[in-house]
Amino acid sequence: MHQEAARMKRVLTTPALVFFGLAYMVPLGIFTTYGQVTVLSQGHLPVAYIITLAAILFTALSYCRMTSQLPLSGSAYSYVQKTFGGNLGFLVGWTQLLDYLFLPIINYIAIGIFLNQAFPSIPMGVFICGTILLVTGLNILGIKLVSSMNMLIIILQLLFISVFLYLCFRTSAPLDVNALMAPLAFTQDQVSGLFAGAAILCLAFLGFDAISTMAEETKDAKRSLPRAIMYTVLIAGALFILISYCAHLVYPEWQDFLPNTDIASLAVMERVGGSLMGAGFVIFYVTGVFASAMTSQASIVRIFYAMGREGVLPKSVFAYIHPRLNTPVLSIIFVGFTSLFALVLTLNMVASMISFGALIAFTFVNLSVIKLFIIDSKEPSHSMKKLFTCLVLPSIGVLLTLWLWTSLDKEALTVGMMWLSIGIGYLAVLTKGFRKTPPAISAEEVDLIIG
Repeated sequence: MHQEAARMKRVLTTPALVFFGLAYMVPLGIFTTYGQVTVLSQGHLPVAYIITLAAILFTALSYCRMTSQLPLSGSAYSYVQKTFGGNLGFLVGWTQLLDYLFLPIINYIAIGIFLNQAFPSIPMGVFICGTILLVTGLNILGIKLVSSMNMLIIILQLLFISVFLYLCFRTSAPLDVNALMAPLAFTQDQVSGLFAGAAILCLAFLGFDAISTMAEETKDAKRSLPRAIMYTVLIAGALFILISYCAHLVYPEWQDFLPNTDIASLAVMERVGGSLMGAGFVIFYVTGVFASAMTSQASIVRIFYAMGREGVLPKSVFAYIHPRLNTPVLSIIFVGFTSLFALVLTLNMVASMISFGALIAFTFVNLSVIKLFIIDSKEPSHSMKKLFTCLVLPSIGVLLTLWLWTSLDKEALTVGMMWLSIGIGYLAVLTKGFRKTPPAISAEEVDLIIG
């Protein structure tokens, strides 16, 4: 088979995409940043999740619009490139790489932290390196295998969450109205902390964005992708708010999580079910984070593939599809190597960096809807429905994501801007001082891909 003819197989359906998105988010993944954001929000984590969900819903609608029009693996990179041109598309894609590269890393760090707590005699690095090898191998074998494992892992997590919620209600002492409202009632001086926490929590919803990277492996992508995106956001949002609310009812003393916020979730689990629940949590949490590592690696590889196919990254590495496995093997191995940064980075730093790249991508996907459906539209006039769905809603999405972006901590903004500066420098070299446009696939190739 010639390399040009090798393509990824269309094997994913709407349910498989929903499981993919939920595995990416990890229903138990709420506990990855539980301590950090609980402290930032001063015990109002459910409110921070409500703020993030409101912002994400507007952006998710924009992703639905773009996936139905341009079901391509590059996600935000492809949408911005096709609507705003190659230069801006590349820079958004470059920024998007930041959050997608860090997503597998945060999973490996979390696995290392919790397994090291369970087996303190074994260094974190051993768990991290072993997980990277296993995840990389499974992704090389193909997305269908990853998808099948995701379904089993998500079902097990949902069963564990059911047990946790039951124990929360059984453990909680009789609560008055003030106690029931405490996780939701905040004061004016806590608003900045809520938005700072909400900005970090964007990473918890990145599963819906990851679904869009599976466009070229999805059956009937124009219909399946939008449905899966909305189902995933709503299911995950409801779970995150409910779990965080119940956790605060049984453990309202958020000050106890200082200074080690990384293991706050273990304290909650042991309060509701003792050491047995704590041990069970570690098992189910690590299993869920493992699934997230598989899906997050698969997603960044698809973005690399899209950028490599267009020639903005080396084609021989990033656009290579193995003729028998039908997977981008070299990209998968490359991501496996970059994930070794999990050995030296901290959980809090990586969480902030992921949200930086995600919020930039979200902003420009919202703007892409306005550009494609309103500004570039050849219709002489627009209906009120179209103006509402393609102008008003994405405009709200832009404002909300920009607000969350400004709430990120200074370290994340500094490193993010440094990464963006590197991208601008690379783009200048690629375009010979911005005198030519970046490489891109032709309209005919796009039509061939999306069918």
